Amino acid sequence: MGLMSGTSHDAVDAAACDLRLDDDALELTPLGHLSVPYPAALRDELVHALPPSTTTAETLCRLDTGVGQAFAAVAARAVGELCGGRADLVVSHGQTLFHWVADGAARGTLQVGEPAWIAEATGSPVVSGLRTRDVAAGGQGAPLVGLFDALWLAGRPGTVVALNLGGIANVTVPRHDGAPLAFDTGPACALLDAATRHVTGGRLAYDAEGALAARGRVRPDLLARLLDEPYYARPAPKTTGKELFHLSYLLDRVGPVEIPAEDLLATLVALTARTVADAVRGTATEVVASGGGTRNPTLVAALRAELPGVPVRTSDELGVPGQAKEALAFAVLGWHTWFGLPGVLPGATGARHPVVLGSVTPGADGTFPPGRAAGVAPPVRLVVSPRA
Repeated sequence: MGLMSGTSHDAVDAAACDLRLDDDALELTPLGHLSVPYPAALRDELVHALPPSTTTAETLCRLDTGVGQAFAAVAARAVGELCGGRADLVVSHGQTLFHWVADGAARGTLQVGEPAWIAEATGSPVVSGLRTRDVAAGGQGAPLVGLFDALWLAGRPGTVVALNLGGIANVTVPRHDGAPLAFDTGPACALLDAATRHVTGGRLAYDAEGALAARGRVRPDLLARLLDEPYYARPAPKTTGKELFHLSYLLDRVGPVEIPAEDLLATLVALTARTVADAVRGTATEVVASGGGTRNPTLVAALRAELPGVPVRTSDELGVPGQAKEALAFAVLGWHTWFGLPGVLPGATGARHPVVLGSVTPGADGTFPPGRAAGVAPPVRLVVSPRA
């Protein structure tokens, strides 16, 4: 079972799967997924603790407990509804509150959601804290889906780029001379959602199906100011988040000029499409996209316009539900941790060497991972099989 809440911090996603090693292939059979919104009070507390706001140790403790309990409730429900009442392993990403990047290097990362609550609610062992070990080894700590993408898309013709359009957009870009690069290209829905809430006075949390943006026109002067952000010119691997791309950042670049809401959103769609395309232009022969942004047809159309001749399709078309992909990816990472296998490919995140990711909280029976003693070799491909 993989548990995930991304930079949109609006819900907890759970995805269940069977994983079976067959020679050098890890076979993944999706068993179903569900998404449960955070309780309104907890989400409000999360939002008010995010940068650029300040917070307190008490708030962090309350959030660590509250998010842990929310994840635990979703996990327990998913185990019952999707797994027949039993899961061998739960893998929790937690909720990122802060990703500390200075001078282009990740210095630390903070995810809340104490895993003990999940282990207590499900009786299953829990792998959590996957990002920190990669940071300690010199990596960016994100995105961690590179291993999943590389195994899943192995053997597909051409240069296939995996794209996730969450709050932040990230890509896994194959390299012919080694492991792929996995990095954040910039904002996807983070600025779009913040702008939508702002221009509607909180009436809308997001621009459903890109309807507002579709009625606007791109403002070249504002787009140029937004594209002047130094992050885009930094070499990969690199990571970013709402520590940089938040409402105050956007309003500072808009300035005192009055811009119609539709034009503002159309320009932000253009920003995401351009920065994603610039990151893969001249390399990608195919883009496979997932995440909430794929439900915005205005954004997807803008991306296709930026990449003429390059097919842009969704992960659903290849058997991986777009809304469950990241949760499934963390399930695969947790499987690797359980058998003592590295969760990142060499060079993908900039780490000095591959490392086994995360920490393990024992389940009801106290079982610990067998690690390398199990004699499991790293798979070289991931095969997604439909449920029988």
